[in-house]
Amino acid sequence: MNCKFMSRAFTCLIAFGGLLASALAQESGSPALSVQQIVAQMVSRNRERARALKSYTGMRHYHLVYTGFPGKREAEILVSTRVDAPDGKEFTVVSQTGSGFVVNKVLKRLLESEKEANTAEQRARTALNEQNYEFQLLGQEDIGQRPAYVLAVIPKIDNKFLYRGKIWVDASDFAVVKIEAEPAKRPSFWISKTKVNHVYAKVGDFWLPAENQSTTDVRLGGVATLTIVYSDYQVNRD
Repeated sequence: MNCKFMSRAFTCLIAFGGLLASALAQESGSPALSVQQIVAQMVSRNRERARALKSYTGMRHYHLVYTGFPGKREAEILVSTRVDAPDGKEFTVVSQTGSGFVVNKVLKRLLESEKEANTAEQRARTALNEQNYEFQLLGQEDIGQRPAYVLAVIPKIDNKFLYRGKIWVDASDFAVVKIEAEPAKRPSFWISKTKVNHVYAKVGDFWLPAENQSTTDVRLGGVATLTIVYSDYQVNRD
């Protein structure tokens, strides 16, 4: 077969792939963007939303089940939350049931850890941007009938508040709508692995947490599953 013909045919196949990707992007209503453009839009729009969101309140339901040595433990707490820009975050435990040890040594300390991560310095060190992460574009998927970009995120430093895995970025609002990841750094020697699945929901003009599920393998052979459900948001833009 003529080599020149083979070369032209191969070139046509490459062109076909590009044309097909472009056509599919146009059909979905989402123009093809580079990963740098997606991240730049996400960072810019996140900054705009942070400036606009003055405060919000809501409820959280924490439910933790641990199975393993020295036995099964289970507990849950209902928490009233108030967040005021830029650094204010208040938690009030409305009710608690189950293991007092789990409530006091795990769930309430989790609330304290979140407050620790809410300082301006810590937010800068953990922000989802190119200073803290490397990004790779994996493709597009629909999340709740909305097109989203799927990005791989790789932390540049070991920090217990950073993570590695995948994020889904809404193609219209450029907000993170879903995360599947694991911590960049193990929070303790006794933890062998943690997987986190986090979902956001649109509340007015803002994307706020809707549900979080974390599964942690403990070196002693136990498994802990933490589920957090967020509800009853009241948003203040003024």
